Amino acid sequence: MSTMTIDQMLSYPSRSQQQSTAPRGSVRLTRRGRAVVVLLALLAVLAVGLVVASGSVATGEGGTPPPTQVVQVSPGDTLWDIAAAVAGDGDVRAMVARISKMNALDSGMVTAGQRLLVPVD
Repeated sequence: MSTMTIDQMLSYPSRSQQQSTAPRGSVRLTRRGRAVVVLLALLAVLAVGLVVASGSVATGEGGTPPPTQVVQVSPGDTLWDIAAAVAGDGDVRAMVARISKMNALDSGMVTAGQRLLVPVD
């Protein structure tokens, strides 16, 4: 076992010794180099953002809402009855789905006095 003195433990290597112990091939960035690295990182983040945003489905054209009318549910009426009256000769199931979606209905239950938006075709 060797004995160390406090002087040896507290001695710091000189600047020339520090430089000689630096591993070969290490990169030291200057202020300008750090600015370039930060700029490249920001450009990469911007590029990723543009790629993600390109999947947007918005259009520049204004849409027109489909024509609707308000129907008040009478006692004894069901959503199927209302859809059948509106659909005419069309598919009643599809009309039930459209009415449910337009009115954000969780189920096919309607109550007397309830007002529903129904499409006019």
